[in-house]
Amino acid sequence: MLLTCLALQTSTGFFLAIHYTANINLAFSSVIHILRDVPNGWIIQNLHAIGASMFFICIYTHIARGLYYGLYLNKEVWLSGTILLIMLMATSFFGYVLPWGQMSFWGAAV
Repeated sequence: MLLTCLALQTSTGFFLAIHYTANINLAFSSVIHILRDVPNGWIIQNLHAIGASMFFICIYTHIARGLYYGLYLNKEVWLSGTILLIMLMATSFFGYVLPWGQMSFWGAAV
């Protein structure tokens, strides 16, 4: 399930990145362009947003399973998983800030 979510995030992220403008003044306009002008852009953007939530649901389910079965006793595996989770959270935060709308701005400011 995680591999499916990762493939969805990678493919939709690639198609969104094609039309995204990485300029602080034009970022929000490029997101609006994707939603309104790109054919099926709104579907791709929504799949990307929902896919991120599904990815985190799968990650948290995986962590809960590890806690339930006591897999945290293997310190190296648990440490690498924690580092991957922190990196995933940072990547998700940066993706949240990319559109540079009002919520993104205040999310970055806090």
